[in-house]
Order: sequence, then C-alpha cells, then structure tokens
Amino acid sequence: MKLNLKKPLIVFDLETTGLDIAKESIIQISYIKVMPDGEEKRVNQFVYPGKPIPELVQELTHITDEMVKDAPTFKEIASSLAEDFRGCDFAGYNSNGYDIPLLAEEFLRAGIAFDFSSCRMIDACVIFKQMERRNLAAAYKFYCGRKMEDDFQAHRSDEDTEATYRVLMGQLDMYAPGKQEEEERQLENDMDKLHEFCNQRKNVDFAGRMVYGPLKGPDGNPLLNPDGTERQTEYFNFGKYKGWTVVDVLNRDPGYFSWMLNSDFSLETKQALTRIRLRQAHMLKG
Repeated sequence: MKLNLKKPLIVFDLETTGLDIAKESIIQISYIKVMPDGEEKRVNQFVYPGKPIPELVQELTHITDEMVKDAPTFKEIASSLAEDFRGCDFAGYNSNGYDIPLLAEEFLRAGIAFDFSSCRMIDACVIFKQMERRNLAAAYKFYCGRKMEDDFQAHRSDEDTEATYRVLMGQLDMYAPGKQEEEERQLENDMDKLHEFCNQRKNVDFAGRMVYGPLKGPDGNPLLNPDGTERQTEYFNFGKYKGWTVVDVLNRDPGYFSWMLNSDFSLETKQALTRIRLRQAHMLKG
C-alpha cells in the first residue's frame, strides 16, 4: 500500500538513556523519510548523550557506551535534522506520548525551537488501542467467539465476573503449550506461573511508586544469592530519587520518608514504605 501523502512523512523511533523527558537524552535516532511520490530515505544515527548509558538501557537496547563514544552529540546534528524535518509530518509507535516530547526537548536544549504545532502527528500505538479494544467485551468476543451483549447484561458485576471466568478459561485453552508453537505464546495452567506472567513489573506497592530490582555491589555488578539468583531490593520509581534504592534514600534523606507519609500517596504505598523503614531499623539494631 502506498501512503496518501501531501507532504513528507518522518516515520521514526528513538532509543534513550531513560524515560524522564526532562532529564534523559537520545542515544539513537532512526527514521524513514517517505516522500509524496513514494521515494524513501532511511537514516540511522547513534548519538553521544554526554553521560554513561545506564546498564539496564544497555541490556535492553544492546547499545553500549563504546558504541556511542565517537558519535556526535544531538546538538551537533540538531541543525541538519531540523532542516531534514522541516515541512514534514511525523509517525511513530507511542510517539505522541514519548518520542515527540523528548525530540522537542532535545531540540530546545540545542537552541532550536522546532515547531511541531504545524505537523500532523500519527501514532500507531493509539491506532492499535483504538481499533483493537482491550476491554472485557473485546476479550470475550476474541476468546469465547461470541458477543458479550448476546450472553450477558453489561456493567453488572455478577455477569462481568462470569464473562471474565470464561475469558480466562478461553485464554488458557488458546495458549496451551500443545496449541502454540512459539514458546513466548504459551501459558501453562498453573497459578504460580500465571501470577509471574501477570506481574512482570515487580511492583513493591500497587501504585508502582517502588519496584524491585537487582541489588548491586560497589563494582556495579548484581549481588547473588547462595543459589546463584540475583538479590533483589526496592527502588524508587518516580521523582527526584527515581532509580535510587529506597534504603539509600532513607539513609541520605530521612525527611523524604516524612514527606511521602504526609503527601497524597496511597495508604498502601505508605504502608509498604513504612515496612521497609522498620525492616532497615531492625537490621541496624541487630
């Protein structure tokens, strides 16, 4: 299919040092510039971020500090990018929520006020979510092969419960190991494994303000348990201490604990934080 374009379209993706738009930097920018006549230009550029790439990002992207150490900074390529992007529309996946805002931020840091307001911004992720609904009715039709309104009255908890039960059984049937060749599309009828599958974020609290991650030693390498698995500890997942261990923050900035307890966080988050503080106090006394 040929895109119906009135002006060039930049289909792009960014790899970055993290998710905080105000603080993180681009380490790779790749784009396809599609012209109205169908001509395509492909560009792939590593970018030196001016700081070390976090280990987790290196693991996810396979982009290392060594790979970007001789690459230009974003400021050095900003003018040429702005020129190539001028008069274009933009498309990406979750680009409206992340890539466009970070790209605009990088342009501003480089002293270029690139005007995105005149650009059309197409987000394939938004299209996917809008066109392929992920509500209970959509799941019921997909896994059970029937319209939910034909079997149940909508927005009744008893009927939604029955529908959810049928959906779960349909999922376990569809993704049974004998019915799916790809291992990543297989689900075992085992509650422990289903729990692990549904909780991959490893939240400490339900709101995800704190998450579990590997505990690292002075050399930056994960510490191991006696059985060889990585030791886990709690990390803050928001704010100025995002990426810091909760214990380090409680030791360095005790007032942060009081601030959280007196702020508008959920009671469950405050309870989880209090447990960590009490555990740490007990360890110090012991």
